[in-house]
Amino acid sequence: MDFPQAFLQNMRAQLGEAEYALYLAAMAQPFTRGLRVNLLRYPDGTLPLSLDGVEEAIPWARGGFFVRFSARPGLHPLHEGGAYYLQEPSAMAAVSALDVRPGQRVLDLCASPGGKSTQIACLLGGQGLLVANEPVPARAQVLSRNVERMGVRNAVVLSALPDALAPRFPAFFDRVLVDAPCSGEGMFRRQEEARAEWTPQSPAGCAGRQLEILSQACRMLRPGGLMVYSTCTFNTVENEGVIAQFLSAHPDFSPEPFSLPGLCDAPEGMAHLYPHRMRGEGHFCARLRRSPDAPAAPETFRGPCRAGKGRGRTAVPAWGPALDACLSQVLSPASAPRKEALLAGAVAFGDALYAQPEGLPDLSGLRVLRAGLLLGRVAGKRVEPDHALAMALREKDALNVKALSEEQALRFQHGEALPAGEDAQRGFTLMTLYGCPLGFAKCSDGLYKNHYPKGLRR
Repeated sequence: MDFPQAFLQNMRAQLGEAEYALYLAAMAQPFTRGLRVNLLRYPDGTLPLSLDGVEEAIPWARGGFFVRFSARPGLHPLHEGGAYYLQEPSAMAAVSALDVRPGQRVLDLCASPGGKSTQIACLLGGQGLLVANEPVPARAQVLSRNVERMGVRNAVVLSALPDALAPRFPAFFDRVLVDAPCSGEGMFRRQEEARAEWTPQSPAGCAGRQLEILSQACRMLRPGGLMVYSTCTFNTVENEGVIAQFLSAHPDFSPEPFSLPGLCDAPEGMAHLYPHRMRGEGHFCARLRRSPDAPAAPETFRGPCRAGKGRGRTAVPAWGPALDACLSQVLSPASAPRKEALLAGAVAFGDALYAQPEGLPDLSGLRVLRAGLLLGRVAGKRVEPDHALAMALREKDALNVKALSEEQALRFQHGEALPAGEDAQRGFTLMTLYGCPLGFAKCSDGLYKNHYPKGLRR
């Protein structure tokens, strides 16, 4: 590979001659690949079948597995069903260091494409609140689609700059992740464009922006909470240098030691991940604790969730009966308590009806892409169940279920109608593969008529 000469000089100075040689040898090898099992689908962290190319477990990430370089698990229908997320192994370390617990309120401030957000969602286990934010609107759309694909029920997806979020969430979150935009040196082995875009000025330019992001992120962490700052770059300017400047300006924060299985210990609260020291690409993680004596959040800012600018919020009771009828078409009688909970937490954003997470503050004026679980959309006098609802269901929750073969699953994701047997129940049916939801079909006239979104069809 052709690396920038200034970058190589920096790495030689940073590592020393002996370790620099090991680093260069590692960079000449194929990059490392991995996947992370969706714990919301499979809580034990194992898939219901053996996928070709999936190897041993990644020790520092629950549900993580190394993947053989030549394997293509993204082509399997389970991938689009959200059974797993393809993610570089070292990138899983930041969320592991964040120490997320069920029921917490967590912010992923720079979240696209969604690998770390969906990892957080798995650790929350459907409890608490995840706010996943991506300032770039096009990238936020990708983030929102991945949150939907993985069946996350308790996430809000926003597209806002950090300085617009900080006044809305003062000292609000138990955990904050800042996976900051960086010079991307850790991706040089796998991304030619990262090598081409790098200049000797890149680290210093990125460091200024990273400090600005951290200065807003810290305002949203509650006293005693944890914040993890991570990058996918090697240089000390964007890593230790940024942390040193941040700590100097924010005495209510301090580094917290941590240790992750299979990786080096971080007694000073910071860890460099290099490809010659571990099986992965480049990453840096710093864990910071906010003092319990820091100012607490004012209670007055909290209120009911409202839509973003230009998207009027309406009272759901106007659509209550139609939404009730919609849910009754897809949920089993045994899921009656869950249906009542969904109805109780429902809000309307235009024609979209969401079950919003509890404790969500006012979002008016913000660009909201997803305000919890999208239950359905108003169509005339009825409500049509949304694909997001299907992806958040388990087989035992659904009124009608059709278990597909892999060949049928591919046909379904292609948009085809499938034949239904004489004993098939009419109405909305959850199509599944190995227990993983793929989407809705509607059974009538001897066919499962396809409701898989056209924009997602393979």
